[in-house]
Amino acid sequence: MVEQYGKFAYIYDELMQDVDYLKWANYVEEIIIKNNIESKKILELACGTGNVTIPMAQKGYNIVGVDISQDMLTIAKSKSIEKNLNLLFIEQNMVDLKLKEKFDAILSMCDGMNYITDINDLIQVFQNAYDVLEDGGVFIFDISSHYKIKNILGNNTFGENLEDLSYMWENYFDEESSIINMDLTFFIKDGKYYRKEEEYHIQRAYKEKEIIEELKKIGFKEIEAYDGFTFDKPKNESERVFFKAKK
Repeated sequence: MVEQYGKFAYIYDELMQDVDYLKWANYVEEIIIKNNIESKKILELACGTGNVTIPMAQKGYNIVGVDISQDMLTIAKSKSIEKNLNLLFIEQNMVDLKLKEKFDAILSMCDGMNYITDINDLIQVFQNAYDVLEDGGVFIFDISSHYKIKNILGNNTFGENLEDLSYMWENYFDEESSIINMDLTFFIKDGKYYRKEEEYHIQRAYKEKEIIEELKKIGFKEIEAYDGFTFDKPKNESERVFFKAKK
């Protein structure tokens, strides 16, 4: 897994401003309560700029954020300070996670697992999560579904003109490998002119069955998959799938 958020980190929040992150935090809390997790010590993997970390902290959870991108963590820390929150953010690749303490819940939100394109690396992340969970702890994460990546993002091009920013997003999906390559070009207003920035992102489309199978191999139990932000089973055309697994 390589870092794919460099300069993009500094415009990420502007691009994602319509996302209701409080809805994400509320849903995660529902899952935590539903699974009788009483303690409030949480680890968030691939925490990005803290968009879920911060509302979870505001709910009273003792949460630590981990991300591979120093740029994303710099922004997350700055945002947390603005909210008068003293949060710990750690720069680590979740494939090579090295933490001594244990947690009651582990989260990974907003496609974090899709960015792990090697199945062996994904298995290692599952093992890492299992190792740092307390007995009875819960692992909660989501993916953009195979359906969404193949049929909606697929071989498509997207673009938008915002107030100080325009972007073009070109996707190339390889069905054999289930890998989507995303070329992102940004034009950012800089005084009178626009500055061009480019990034290249790679994700993998995973099917629900293969994820559940690997979680079981690690030793997780009570594994459930949900259609996005509900407690219903995923449908064939679900675009986001959440997973819950207990140690």
